[in-house]
Amino acid sequence: MVSYRILWKRSAEKELRKIPKERIQQLWEVASMLENDPCPQGVKKMIGTESVYRLRVGDYRLVYRVDRDLSTIEIILVGHRRDVYR
Repeated sequence: MVSYRILWKRSAEKELRKIPKERIQQLWEVASMLENDPCPQGVKKMIGTESVYRLRVGDYRLVYRVDRDLSTIEIILVGHRRDVYR
């Protein structure tokens, strides 16, 4: 099984810092689990894209891009569900 490398976009790192500390740990753990399975149960593919997915973590969302050729996952957006899609 292929192991993926997790990359964080600078803007996603900034958004992560704005989230309450209790949730940061949970989001970080979920992002780390993507290394072994980029499409775990509960993940949804974003409409109109080829390789962008969203993952629900409580009231927060992780939006990420999977590059299967380079075996990388780039975390694009992190935020509260009411704000992340704007």
